[in-house]
Amino acid sequence: MKRTLLRCLLRRIYMGKERIDIGGEVFGPYSPGVKANGTIWLSGQISLDSGESAREQTLGCLGKIDQLLKAAGASKHDICFVQVLLDDIHDYAEMNEVYGNWLKDVEIAPARAAFEAANLPKGAKVEIVIQAISTE
Repeated sequence: MKRTLLRCLLRRIYMGKERIDIGGEVFGPYSPGVKANGTIWLSGQISLDSGESAREQTLGCLGKIDQLLKAAGASKHDICFVQVLLDDIHDYAEMNEVYGNWLKDVEIAPARAAFEAANLPKGAKVEIVIQAISTE
């Protein structure tokens, strides 16, 4: 009886898993984003078509993140954690300036980690991973 009740409760809590996508190229067997049980995970976003500098690529990544969050019914105000990967840690200041401007109207900035990682996908200079909460 207890096991049946627990399964029933878990089914009510689990709302299913939803793919978040805005079109565009995906470079492997993964989803651009997934939403489940009030949590949103966005895969690492890169932006090769926005330019060659870390500044331009950061702007492009953040634009894609805005679109994906909107598709999930969320916004940058709902982000809890950000992970930034840079192909060269010396680009940190450039990335950080763009990132800071993007967050200027967010009341509580998300937690964040930023570090250098060799050989980002497709030769990108910047890759950004997001975790957010869903208010829907």
